[in-house]
Amino acid sequence: MSDQAVVLVIDDEESIQKLLAAALEREGYRVVGARDATAGLLAFERDRPDLVLLDVMLPDLSGREVCRRIRAASTVPIIMLSALDEEVDKVVGLELGADDYIAKPFGMRELRSRVRAALRRAQLRPASPGDDGARLEVGEVSLDPGRRDVVADGRPVDLTYVEFELLQMLMSSPGRVFSRTQLLDGVWGSSEFREPRTVDVHVRHLREKIEAVPAEPVYIQTVRGVGYRFAG
Repeated sequence: MSDQAVVLVIDDEESIQKLLAAALEREGYRVVGARDATAGLLAFERDRPDLVLLDVMLPDLSGREVCRRIRAASTVPIIMLSALDEEVDKVVGLELGADDYIAKPFGMRELRSRVRAALRRAQLRPASPGDDGARLEVGEVSLDPGRRDVVADGRPVDLTYVEFELLQMLMSSPGRVFSRTQLLDGVWGSSEFREPRTVDVHVRHLREKIEAVPAEPVYIQTVRGVGYRFAG
């Protein structure tokens, strides 16, 4: 990533565009704006942003579809924006590969915190396969940090970036109980402004992908009142 990170803002509201551009430029970022999905996808190809702020409600395609298309081609951090503060809306965005979710209206302090954390996570990703530590193996689940691949019961498992990071954190210390706050700090960079429910959504997705019977998890275990642990 260059010294001046590029943030692509895809939002059809002019007032939001101006507000976000002013706040992010004060932080030293270069901001590229797009008012609809078509322009946003073109800007993504042209400007190669370091982070995308993406509104769920757009006039041509939905933000969810834009998220799906971007994620199919890139691991760039995506933060979804929406006036719909509903659980199902958050879950859909996270399932499509968004890194984070902010409900409108939001404060600029919260936005800046989320953007900084997402960019910091992106900088920590391995530059090339095989340069990020030894393979982790617990039972029938193995995870290769360098190649970023996961195998469960002999089959490859396709994980989003956040799901991979969460699984890696849990598998790095089998048997250790991680609180939701610790997992938010470790994977998202900060627990500030984030709902613990975010962790629960990703844990549910991981169980559906690696557990033989997700409703009766063997590997990712819930410690009631505390958090989660990976079976040791």
